[in-house]
Amino acid sequence: MFRRKEKAVARIDTLIGRTVQVQGDIEFAGGMHIDGRVTGNVRVQPGVAGSLSISEHGVIEGSVEAPQVVLNGAVDGDIIARGKLVLGARARVRGNVSYGVIEMALGAEISGRLVPATPDSAAAPAQDATGT
Repeated sequence: MFRRKEKAVARIDTLIGRTVQVQGDIEFAGGMHIDGRVTGNVRVQPGVAGSLSISEHGVIEGSVEAPQVVLNGAVDGDIIARGKLVLGARARVRGNVSYGVIEMALGAEISGRLVPATPDSAAAPAQDATGT
């Protein structure tokens, strides 16, 4: 009668292990999972689908920009998730968060502003028929 929905397994193309420390910006496509520390900005390549997951051991000191973000660790910077942002119970964000859809577990912390993302077309000012 009642069946559990199977959770889709996120594809991981790039893994930054728990003992790895990266200094510098990262631009990626596909799926990336971070267990280590990144000092720099992390973002999906423009025009490419991608998702980012950060474990409870993962730390990013910089901004994050990806369509889909699952955070269980810490981000010291702004997050832009135009699609879905999932904050686990151990998630810690020190920065502003822009999101399409947000899901927060009890215990997640955000020190910054929560701003709903708007589609680029809606962000442009409206013009009347005369072009003014």
